[in-house]
Amino acid sequence: MPKTRVLILCTGNSARSQMAEGILRHDGGESFEVHSAGVNPSTVRPEAIQVMREIGIDISDQYSKSVNEYLGQEFSYVITVCDHAKEACPVFPGKVQRIHRSFEDPPSSDVGSNEFRLVIFRRVRDEIRKWMRGFIEQI
Repeated sequence: MPKTRVLILCTGNSARSQMAEGILRHDGGESFEVHSAGVNPSTVRPEAIQVMREIGIDISDQYSKSVNEYLGQEFSYVITVCDHAKEACPVFPGKVQRIHRSFEDPPSSDVGSNEFRLVIFRRVRDEIRKWMRGFIEQI
């Protein structure tokens, strides 16, 4: 049985889409082929890696990629997890279903203390996981 191909997009592919990729890959198991990318890729945030590790999901080998790497490929679903990515999302071929669910952008490393940032990263991670579980159940 072919896997359901999913591409998850956000602006920098540094936090929200990286966490969503790890969660869907972990919770969705072998049913999904999951990728993530950004419209302006940067680097994976260490806070994202840390809060994912706390729930037993290792995303430390994931890296930030450009959405351009996936142009021309077919996906069953393209999920945008921030408003900017929704607006900048290119058109993908085939019968792709586009889904948008915006999640809060965790603060950058120059905002507040590390613990302050981690509290927000954890909340966003948990919101993404809850939403992803609903997505998996619908598929």
